[in-house]
Order: sequence, then C-alpha cells, then structure tokens
Amino acid sequence: MSTPLKVKDLTVAYQKKPVLRNVSFEIPEGELIGIVGPNGAGKSTLIKAILGLIPKVTGDVEVFGKSYKEQRKLIGYVPQRESVDWDFPTNALDVVTMGRYGHLGWLKRPGGKEKKIAMDCLRQVGMEDFADRQISQLSGGQQQRVFLARALAQDADLYFMDEPFVGVDAATEKAIITLLTKLKKQGKTVLVVHHDLNTVKEYFDSLILLNVELVGIGETEQMFTKDHLQKTYGGKLMMFDV
Repeated sequence: MSTPLKVKDLTVAYQKKPVLRNVSFEIPEGELIGIVGPNGAGKSTLIKAILGLIPKVTGDVEVFGKSYKEQRKLIGYVPQRESVDWDFPTNALDVVTMGRYGHLGWLKRPGGKEKKIAMDCLRQVGMEDFADRQISQLSGGQQQRVFLARALAQDADLYFMDEPFVGVDAATEKAIITLLTKLKKQGKTVLVVHHDLNTVKEYFDSLILLNVELVGIGETEQMFTKDHLQKTYGGKLMMFDV
C-alpha cells in the first residue's frame, strides 16, 4: 500500500485567525507517532481537519494515495473524552458495535457476527464484563477503553487518537499502550495527540512537533531534544532532562 497519510499545505483558521498554517508532512507505515506541542498549538485541530470534521482554508490530504472520503473505511478515530455525550442512552457493547457500521453499509443492521466481533474487542481492552453497562455509569478510564474497543472494531489501517491518556488511571494507561503496541505489530499506523513529555520516548517511534506551524517530524530519538522542544514550546517549556 502507499504512504498511510500525506498532508500538504494544510491551513485552518477560526474567525480568520490561523490555528494551523501551511502544515505539510507524510508519515511511514506501521509506526506509533506522537503529535506533540503546547496548548493551542493545533494538535486536535490537525486531526479534525484531516478527518473532514472541520473545514480547512487550504490544503490537501491523502490517505493511502486517495482522498479521505474514498478511504474512510481504512480509518479509526478515538476523540477526546470531553467531546462525547456520555449521557446518551446506550451500553458499552452497542457503542463498540457502532465501529462495524462502516463495513456493513447504511442499510444493514449489525447481527450476531458484528456483536461477536464487538465483544471480542471489549475483551481485548478488559471490558467484557461491562458489555451491558450504560456508558454513563462507567468511570473515565472505562469509557476510554470502550472507545478504544470501538476503534478496534473498525479494523482500520490508520488510527487517530486524540489524547487517549488524559484522565485515565495507571492501569488503563498501561492497557492503552499495550493495545497500541499490538496494533503496530499488526502493521497498523497510529497517530496520537499526546501531552505528557515524560512518556514520549517510551511510547512513540516518531514525533510530529507542532505549534500552529510544523516545527519538525522524524524519529523520536532525533526530534526529542531540548533544541527541538524549545522551538516547539518556547517560553512555555519547563526544561528537564530529555
């Protein structure tokens, strides 16, 4: 397959103020890639613009050599927890089963096969015992695991995850990184918006350093230096040993 993701000259603005400016990059296949930068750098905006969830001023996006709309079935997405309506009346199994809709088409309803796949995905994130639990009754970490299971059910080749480690307990964080590593071993490509610099070197193969403009992209060992981080964070960076 061709390169998982190519972004060219992507610019996004809110009320005429650019929040992303002329961002261009492409990523290798089969890696865990961290998107790192200060608050307001445009990290979540980058993902949403790639996925067509917000309009862009300029720019082109290719997913495996074609447009996002043509390759939608190849993409999995885990949004930020605060962007989800957790009071929606549905249980964990139904949420995960929604991940199969792209394979079914709009006119077909999920049957036993899809439910079985969804249950297996819940099992992979340690949530099989909560399949019938309303999502509003789950803890933050449990809710995040359910959404990871839904992404698994999509059986995608390219995953986008927007701060999946925020607000979760240590056990859930360990479960998430174990799952991401498993996806990588399967040849999947995963982009993760991440804020904790202390775990960057441990978690990611490559980094995208972003602060409205692209600061740099490359292997973590090459990008995670004081010089690069200072360029990315400026005065907002609390210096520490990298």
